Amino acid sequence: MKKSVIIDIVALSSRVIGEYTPFLAQWAKDAHHARIRPVLPAVTCSAQSVYLTGKWPEENGIVGNGWYFRDECEVKFWRQSNRLVQSPKIWEELKQQNPEFTCANMFWWYNMYSSVDYAVTPRPLYPSDGRKLPDVHSQPMDLRDRLQQELGQFPLFSFWGPNANIESTQWIAKASMKVDEWFDPTLTLIYLPHLDYGLQKHGIDFDKIGKDLREVDEVVRELVTYYEAKGADVLLLSEYGITTVNRPVHINRMLRKEGYIQVKNELGLETLDAGTCRAFAVADHQLAHLYIPNPEDRPKVKALVEAMPGVERVLDETSKGDEHIGHERAGDLIAVADKDSWFTYYYWLDDTKAPDYARTVDIHRKPGYDPVEMFANPEIPLLKAKIGWKLIQKKLGFRYLMDVIPLKAELVKGSHGRIPEDSLDWPVLIGKRKACIPSASVSPTDVYGVIRDYVEGK
Repeated sequence: MKKSVIIDIVALSSRVIGEYTPFLAQWAKDAHHARIRPVLPAVTCSAQSVYLTGKWPEENGIVGNGWYFRDECEVKFWRQSNRLVQSPKIWEELKQQNPEFTCANMFWWYNMYSSVDYAVTPRPLYPSDGRKLPDVHSQPMDLRDRLQQELGQFPLFSFWGPNANIESTQWIAKASMKVDEWFDPTLTLIYLPHLDYGLQKHGIDFDKIGKDLREVDEVVRELVTYYEAKGADVLLLSEYGITTVNRPVHINRMLRKEGYIQVKNELGLETLDAGTCRAFAVADHQLAHLYIPNPEDRPKVKALVEAMPGVERVLDETSKGDEHIGHERAGDLIAVADKDSWFTYYYWLDDTKAPDYARTVDIHRKPGYDPVEMFANPEIPLLKAKIGWKLIQKKLGFRYLMDVIPLKAELVKGSHGRIPEDSLDWPVLIGKRKACIPSASVSPTDVYGVIRDYVEGK
């Protein structure tokens, strides 16, 4: 088997490769460059799971970055157990072919409790005093200590939130090279998240995202140079491209006004009581799963959602099957935004009653994805001083609430999830083994075979 490295450069598309990515542009000139028709939804967990299983969401079960767990009556995003993926993974097939094959998964999602040989993934510590502390989970377990002794603590607050920056991507790259140095795995999967931040904040605005592109280009240069010197074949890919948007769509607020949403008063604030809602939406970028327990309510809800500005179409049982997303975890209906729009999770009608987590970075309690978490509220007086005081409270071990996130969805200028009309905005697949990449446009399920062929040395 051939030593291979798959580098997932999040949000990389043909549109952003060029002037600001000199290494990537040059490397791609000497390689075969294909575009991947995105899976629906074109989001991290779904795309990665299709790539690693060769199966659509209707088979592998990953219908988004999160969904409504019907048996628990709870919305859960960014779960981490690999056992949620209901199809065999590529490393399992390769291990069957050759027992000496080994795989390292560096930050691709669903990376806990999997059958890879080496794994590292974000996993904060949550002491009972309410703090959130940076850390990672690893396999073997002592790998997390060894890496953080070598590289310092994983910069969790650079990985997501208002302070998201290149530091987390640099740490992942360095950790990947350390794992290679120590264990020499046959296949290494590397996740580089950096481009996601600026593109979601600013859309396709090169004056604002040029710095991000240069920074990730340098990290890719370092990784490719290192692995090619080790004799590895490198394959670059992405999960989706980000396009410019200008309209947030508040499906849950509409459903609230129509009497479908049930909220619970908690200390004067409103939380979504999903188990008693007649209908609600789990928003995930440009796609929203609508859960409607009573089938008799579905035609009316479908008509209401279809009539909303910013909604392109609503998938029912038949059209969900056409898009390979007809799994029991998926919504009873699925809304897809138009090219200028994206879906919020907001369900309250009065910002003074928004739940306390709404103004914080809280990816697990929010019943939907919230890209506004990348912004600090500029309207807070003495914002930096407020943040500094809260950090002092944290260091002293006191409970604190980092409530600095605005409730202004219009700040978000880039999104993904639908299938863009222009293939310049599709994810990419770039490698120097041209025989392994079948054509200039490939299905997301084809990526599995491309990775397998790379490792098999075809």
